[in-house]
Amino acid sequence: MQLGLVGLGKMGFNMRERLRAADHEVIGYDRNAQVSDSSSLADLVGKLAAPRVVWVMVPAGEPTRQTVAELGDLLAEGDLVIDGGNSRYTDDKVNADLLAHKGIGYLDVGVSGGVWGRENGYGLMVGGDREHVERALPIFDALRPEGPREEGFAHAGKVGAGHYAKMVHNGIEYGLMQAYAEGFELLDAADEVTDVPAVLKAWTRGTVVRSWLLDLLVKALEEDPGLSEISGYVEDSGEGRWTVEEAINHSVPAPVISAALFARFASRQADSPAMKAVAALRNQFGGHAVHKAGPTSGSGDVS
Repeated sequence: MQLGLVGLGKMGFNMRERLRAADHEVIGYDRNAQVSDSSSLADLVGKLAAPRVVWVMVPAGEPTRQTVAELGDLLAEGDLVIDGGNSRYTDDKVNADLLAHKGIGYLDVGVSGGVWGRENGYGLMVGGDREHVERALPIFDALRPEGPREEGFAHAGKVGAGHYAKMVHNGIEYGLMQAYAEGFELLDAADEVTDVPAVLKAWTRGTVVRSWLLDLLVKALEEDPGLSEISGYVEDSGEGRWTVEEAINHSVPAPVISAALFARFASRQADSPAMKAVAALRNQFGGHAVHKAGPTSGSGDVS
């Protein structure tokens, strides 16, 4: 197939290379002229033969919305737009309706695989009409991992389903990463365990907690055994928040995912105001010792 690909960052660039390795013709556009195959969105569309398929891989939110709207003005009836970024699922119906007025199809695709996807393939969750999914299937088959299609690809449902599935996927990812991180810290704190990386590596085969995430933690520790080169400040991309919001909306208990999200918030506080309040309360009602703030927000004196 021929495909237009908008956005050649960490994910988009590797996706282009994987598709080209599968003999698809990919014409990319990126604001970085060094990696772009076209000078503008209009130039990209002009290089594609009708009916066109354009895959969007730009940051979620306004950048994606603007790109889809501009493509709506450039494309024609019978063309197809695929949003493969991390958009919120509520944006998908808006985008689909905008394009539908002009006879342009729309699919939303949750894409998992990160920077390793070029080599290993990408897990794909798709939302939209079956006819559009069938049309793009050669692209999906090239991007997904080798093996049975159903083990790396799902037509999850109607428009919005692909991004909803990816949102929940990322919420689960939050919980898994937090569990591994807490286990790592506990092992590291124990005097009895003298080789934490060896323990984690031993878990990667035969145990019920083995996973690709565990493999990646082992790899990180091999590269930096004490993790001394990075800080504990952890960002969140938004999908964990959206997952918790959806859990509230549907009255679904999600304590693990919620706790993992809040742990990321805690990682950004050098000196937590909430924990200061807890220390003050313990001192007030029970006379428990408090640590005075030191010159570098350390423990300081105890009183």
